[in-house]
Amino acid sequence: MTATVKENPYEILGVKKDASDVDIKEAYRNLIKTHHPDLHQDPLKKKEAEEFTKKLNVSFDILSDPNKRAAYDN
Repeated sequence: MTATVKENPYEILGVKKDASDVDIKEAYRNLIKTHHPDLHQDPLKKKEAEEFTKKLNVSFDILSDPNKRAAYDN
């Protein structure tokens, strides 16, 4: 099963297209720390955080795998 994302994974993670693996991992970790659903008590904010976390996970999955990243870039 291949993960897909409608939005640009580079924009979601806030990195440039030429970002290194370390930069991608660091951006993902920083975003997941602040947007994780468990950090939000308000049900609406929790739901928004869940949706954003899903996008983060798919984006990181694409950009952290060299083959998936190359396929996305092409």
